Amino acid sequence: MEAKAYLKDVRIAPRKVQIVLDLIRGKDVELAAGILKNTPKRACEYLEKLLKSAVANAETNHQMDKSKLYISQCYVTAGSHMLKRVMPRGKGSANRILKRTSHITLCVAEKE
Repeated sequence: MEAKAYLKDVRIAPRKVQIVLDLIRGKDVELAAGILKNTPKRACEYLEKLLKSAVANAETNHQMDKSKLYISQCYVTAGSHMLKRVMPRGKGSANRILKRTSHITLCVAEKE
């Protein structure tokens, strides 16, 4: 049995979130929370909140024991929205900047 939590349309690029997700994949929930607390990345604040939500879903909806939980799956996909901005360049031209969004999914499961 797995408990899932989703975070949609977060205003951070997926490649920045992926770095932090690789750190916590497969770890115990308490260890993952410690890693997120001490890692100096902006994605950590979103992932901490998401991890708490997944653990609460597991305890409330599936009656799982919090001490036996680990992160079974975590992944990020590109969001549907992209904010388009313009950066002025030389000789009157301009470059387009795409501010990307992310959909983050985190699954926790109980160890046997």
